[in-house]
Amino acid sequence: MIKKIYLTRHGQTDFNKQGIVQGRGVDSDLNEMGRAQAQAFYDVYRNVPFDKLYISSLKRTAQSMQNFVQDGLPFEALPELDEISWGVHEGAAINQEQHAYYFDMIESWQKGETHRAIEGGESPVNLAERLRAGLSYILAKENEPNILICMHGRAMRLMLALMFNYPLSGMDYFLHNNLGLYEITFTGNIFVLDSYNDTNHLKHIA
Repeated sequence: MIKKIYLTRHGQTDFNKQGIVQGRGVDSDLNEMGRAQAQAFYDVYRNVPFDKLYISSLKRTAQSMQNFVQDGLPFEALPELDEISWGVHEGAAINQEQHAYYFDMIESWQKGETHRAIEGGESPVNLAERLRAGLSYILAKENEPNILICMHGRAMRLMLALMFNYPLSGMDYFLHNNLGLYEITFTGNIFVLDSYNDTNHLKHIA
């Protein structure tokens, strides 16, 4: 069965704005900018005939899609779509040591060390395992030809790598913005990229 997938990241939070690592264990709210982004996304895509909305278990995705839910769009929260766990580093204050650790991990993953786990958290291999489970669950739903998915930056990069058969080390090829949109067609066998991180609906937001 052919599925049209609209895949987006949640709106901005204060942690995003401040550059603080925000993983699975940080359940933060959207800030004013994030709420404006969510409204702008809704204003443009409100008339798309979505059959189902999938969000993570974290409230920043629920808040980003709140208008669709209030319109009566059926939704389901899947913890499989949660952000990667940054373990003991989640929510840590910005300092040189934290920045160095973060970029060292990203660089090691880009070099192919995707089994390397964050201290107290997950590795890309761990994350890919649960993302595959979530994606399989979503694709198995036969009566949902048009679906909207709202998730998280690092998890979204890895989800796209899985869809398009990139190595896990290549996940950073997929850029993302808060409420930026990827449009994807699943033919039943392969995923086809129709739109890459479209942010046109956000241009009027300062």
